[in-house]
Amino acid sequence: IGFCSGTGDMLKVVERYTAARPGNALERFLPALRAVVGGDSHEGLGDAFTEAWARVADDTAFRRAQDAERDETYFDPAVARAEADGLSALGQFVYYDAFVMHGYADAKGTVGFRTIRAEAVEAADPPSRGGDEEAYLDAFLDARVRAIRQEPSHSDASRVETAQRVFVHEGRLQLETPLVWKVYGESFRIDGP
Repeated sequence: IGFCSGTGDMLKVVERYTAARPGNALERFLPALRAVVGGDSHEGLGDAFTEAWARVADDTAFRRAQDAERDETYFDPAVARAEADGLSALGQFVYYDAFVMHGYADAKGTVGFRTIRAEAVEAADPPSRGGDEEAYLDAFLDARVRAIRQEPSHSDASRVETAQRVFVHEGRLQLETPLVWKVYGESFRIDGP
C-alpha cells in the first residue's frame, strides 16, 4: 500500500485525501484507522480497506495526498538533516531511505533514524563537523545494518550492503552515473540522462 510504513501514515494519507475529496471510498475507514494506530491490530480494515485503496490509487487527489505525506514525514526531514550534516546527494538518499524504513524515532521492537544517526555520530564525525563523508556514511550504514538485523520484518540488509554502501565505496557522492547495484537479488543499472 504505497510508501506507508504503518497505520499512522495511512491515517494521515486518508485524512488528507478526505479533506481534498470528501465522500471518497476510503473515508468510511477513518474510524477503524484511528482505532488501530500505534498497535498491531488491523480490525475494521482487511480486504475491504485494501480493495478501496486500490480503487482510488489512480485518483490525482489521492496521489497528491500520498506525495504530501511522504514529503512532510520522510523526504523533507531527511534532506534537511542530511544538509545540516553536510552530506551530498548520496547522503540525502541514504538518510531518506532510513527515514522511510525505520521512521524517525524508535518504536517498540525497532530502531529509528534518530538512534541510527546517534550511533553513527559516535563512530565518525559528519562533514558538518569536519569529518570525511565516506567514513561517516560507512558508520551510518553500519548502524543501519545493526538496526535492520534487529527487526524480523527487515532482516535483509542487501538494500544497504549491495546498493548504498557500494556507492559510498565507489565515491559516487553525487550519485554520478553509471550506477550499478543489486537489491534483494535483482540487478539494476542507471547509465545517465
